[in-house]
Amino acid sequence: MADLKLYNTKGGVTELMPRLADAEADVQSIVEGNMEKLLGVRFLASEYSTGPIHGGRIDSLGIDENGAPVIVEYKRGTDAGVINQGLFYLSWLMDHRAEFRHVVRDRLGAAVAAQVLWSAPRLICVAGGFTRYDVHAVREHRRSIDLVRYRFFGNEHIGLETVASVTGHAPATSAACRRASAMASGRRRDSAMKELAAAVEEVLLGLGDGITRVQRKTYCAYQRLRNFACVCPPQQAKLLVYLKADPQEVDLVPGFTRDVTVLGHHGTGDLEVQLRTERDLERAQDLFRLSYTGV
Repeated sequence: MADLKLYNTKGGVTELMPRLADAEADVQSIVEGNMEKLLGVRFLASEYSTGPIHGGRIDSLGIDENGAPVIVEYKRGTDAGVINQGLFYLSWLMDHRAEFRHVVRDRLGAAVAAQVLWSAPRLICVAGGFTRYDVHAVREHRRSIDLVRYRFFGNEHIGLETVASVTGHAPATSAACRRASAMASGRRRDSAMKELAAAVEEVLLGLGDGITRVQRKTYCAYQRLRNFACVCPPQQAKLLVYLKADPQEVDLVPGFTRDVTVLGHHGTGDLEVQLRTERDLERAQDLFRLSYTGV
């Protein structure tokens, strides 16, 4: 983001100079007030106390769109301690699951609390900068960690850049992901659907760096900080992919794309793409890219 230049073109061209926040609390306030839009995380609590024994406070507590617990830690500038501090709180959280479920239940209801995904807890560090040692360190941990760099531009703009994003648990192979989905759907896939599912995964993971995958019982999510695609098990010889793209901005084709904004479905995203053949996958690649670049 250091090389990014932002200009105001109203009444001429004026460069908006990037700057750090005056105080860490300024960043925290903006993110907490808009956490779902900025990070794809539903806000639960601010400055959450870990009790008298641990004697700490978690900057922000949340739950992401896949149901994974999320801890967000902030630093005004570059601070080598932010990752270790966040991992300390993440370990505390894993030892206090009932307490976290209670917070979720009070804030979002019993149904959400019952679906917490404990296999994929996340730490998101939002800071003014990270060193190359930070980036290397997160790749060595067994936790899911996102490093997000911020900058303010003028008084009305903020920019966020994902510096590193890693999945802590060992990535499932394509076959393992398909087997989990097959168990959830309760039926076998034929060879054509297996090949199509593998091709879809290859395309989604190949869209860029830092893409992580989260396996749930009813869908497999692909995310770059936030979900951009969710793939459901095959039904009636087709794969359903849900994308974070505005259906109003897409030419919908019956039998291929559908607006599901007001329809219930597994996964996240308002645009449904139906894939039956490799040809459908070729047609869908521009939509995949649209969703990926939009999150």
